[in-house]
Amino acid sequence: MSQSKHMPGARYEIRYQPLSGQGPELSFPCDAEGHVPLDSLSDRARNNYLYARAVVGREYAAPAVLPCDLH
Repeated sequence: MSQSKHMPGARYEIRYQPLSGQGPELSFPCDAEGHVPLDSLSDRARNNYLYARAVVGREYAAPAVLPCDLH
């Protein structure tokens, strides 16, 4: 059972940190397991997410799933 079922209304983001320490940090909404709802992202955000995912270990560190407070 996922944490989101234990914590109704909880929101998460998956965050990619650049390995070089330079460049943009990228974050995207997700569930507690790190699944990103691709259909709800804008074209630009979807492209950024797919890019970050593809270059983990070369340009970005492994992502972290973090709780966030979205108002």
